Amino acid sequence: MEQASEPERGVSRRGFLATSAAAAALAAGTAGAPSPAAAATAGPARAGASVVRVTLRVNGRERTLSLDPRVTLLDALRERLDLTGTKKGCDRGQCGACTVHVEGRRVLSCLTLAAGLDGKAVTTVEGLARGDELHPVQRAFLECDGLQCGFCTPGQIMSAVALIREGHAGSEEEIREFMSGNICRCGAYPGIVAAVKAAGERG
Repeated sequence: MEQASEPERGVSRRGFLATSAAAAALAAGTAGAPSPAAAATAGPARAGASVVRVTLRVNGRERTLSLDPRVTLLDALRERLDLTGTKKGCDRGQCGACTVHVEGRRVLSCLTLAAGLDGKAVTTVEGLARGDELHPVQRAFLECDGLQCGFCTPGQIMSAVALIREGHAGSEEEIREFMSGNICRCGAYPGIVAAVKAAGERG
């Protein structure tokens, strides 16, 4: 008895063309769609997109913004308020370059949503000096060579101001512990510790 022949294996030309066309259509449909991260850091929200109004007291000045709820405090400061002293380092909360103060407490602005800070006081490195008079911590960083490339310096200074206010500048070991969230890729740690110690002693 003759057995039925097995179907030919492999992909037919017709099947290949159909699969290719479907893949191309899918790619064309998604190519123009922005990722959630890109949408969150975009400028003013698109028409029809979810928008929240947030009022912040930034460096003593009231600022009201219309923002996508996913916008971080870091992006709001840099991209909407042009306060670029606060640096975007790792953007993951691991380097401390984006440190600012919210209601007097240091926070990582890359991990903080601006929408959750309505009515709060925010201080950036631009808000420390009084006109041409530098903050004591800023002066100490200059005097003690507490910087090299300077990229991490704003975050280092903001952390230093907070830890002195918190009473954690009693010894070099304590300073190193409470500054450990701020990374200096240049390795200027001896100068940083000396600057914090000097500023702390001046009160």
